[in-house]
Amino acid sequence: MLSRRMFGLVAAAWAALAPSAWAAEEFRLGAFLSLTGTYTFMGDPEKKALEMLVERANAEGGLAGRPIRLIAYDDASEPEKAMTMAKRLIENDRVDLIIGGSGTPTSMAVLPLMEKAGIPFVSMGGGIGIVEPVRKWTFKIPHSDRMGAEKVLADLKTRGLTRLALLSENVGFGKSGRDQVLKLAPAMGIAIVADETYGPKDPDVTPQLTRIRSTAGVDALFVFGTGQGPAVVTRNIRQLGLPMPVYQSHGVVSKEFLRLVQGAADGMRLPAMALAVVEQLPADDPQKPVAQAFKTAFERRWNQECTIFAGHAYDAFAIVQDAVRRAGGTERGRVRDAIEQTTRLVGTGGIFTMTPADHLGLDLDSFHMVEIRNGDWVLVD
Repeated sequence: MLSRRMFGLVAAAWAALAPSAWAAEEFRLGAFLSLTGTYTFMGDPEKKALEMLVERANAEGGLAGRPIRLIAYDDASEPEKAMTMAKRLIENDRVDLIIGGSGTPTSMAVLPLMEKAGIPFVSMGGGIGIVEPVRKWTFKIPHSDRMGAEKVLADLKTRGLTRLALLSENVGFGKSGRDQVLKLAPAMGIAIVADETYGPKDPDVTPQLTRIRSTAGVDALFVFGTGQGPAVVTRNIRQLGLPMPVYQSHGVVSKEFLRLVQGAADGMRLPAMALAVVEQLPADDPQKPVAQAFKTAFERRWNQECTIFAGHAYDAFAIVQDAVRRAGGTERGRVRDAIEQTTRLVGTGGIFTMTPADHLGLDLDSFHMVEIRNGDWVLVD
């Protein structure tokens, strides 16, 4: 009877300890993504990419021998909800690292939480303010709004288009992009002769476009935004028959945008990542095999287009994997340091080299200028 009783006590003790023991073995990867709301077209492919990459990594042994558990929440494209989800990941789920913030507003909202918690955070938002000033625990993946502005302004100058009308979204990525255009344009010999804004949910922007059309001497129009707004703007541009060349930002590089505008974007130019034009890249481009392999795997797994936003998730996960390998484990501080020491990691968006002064690690050469022709992207440089 004593031995049976002792066995029962030992078994009960193991039953009580087992859940926490197993939980300690997991690498808990947190994510807050815009699965509903304005930025759904970003969050959906990002989550699917992370799910696929976690499955693949676990089949190969996880991270430093720890099985990965992806804990992902929907922030509904709202900064306030992003804060709530990030806090839940940190305090309730006790995650080891967070990838998230499909957009600039949701990413910016959580920065103080990440720094206070001392947890590595890899953002997929585009705004330069996510990493400038540099914050110890925060890194980001997509090309910044500053880089997008610089790439477009350089192309304008090459084409001799020096009098620019700017139409930008009045929040997040578009607002920050507008600021970057206004800062960069004078030094690049570009005059901003009209400066209009729109809201991300505006159903019509013809009043702003009419004012631009009536402005004397406009050489080109630059639309800076992401989500549904640029599609509305694009359709209005064609309805009004604006004659000048039009540029978009890299925030619209998805086939969904092309479907929404139904040919109205033909002739427009914008900067794009390698993943968007991977088939058109030269054979010796180091990004081509990486981007092509991911695109093929994603489309086979999910039977849908592999967008640049799925590519952001791939790059974020690849940087984490590489950092854990070089850190020799998953301790937060060592992983953070290793991310900051990332060197020439080839991703779908560029070749990343981070430093203590640069928590993005991409240069302008990782951008390609494309033109929309017959409803598709065509590489022009």
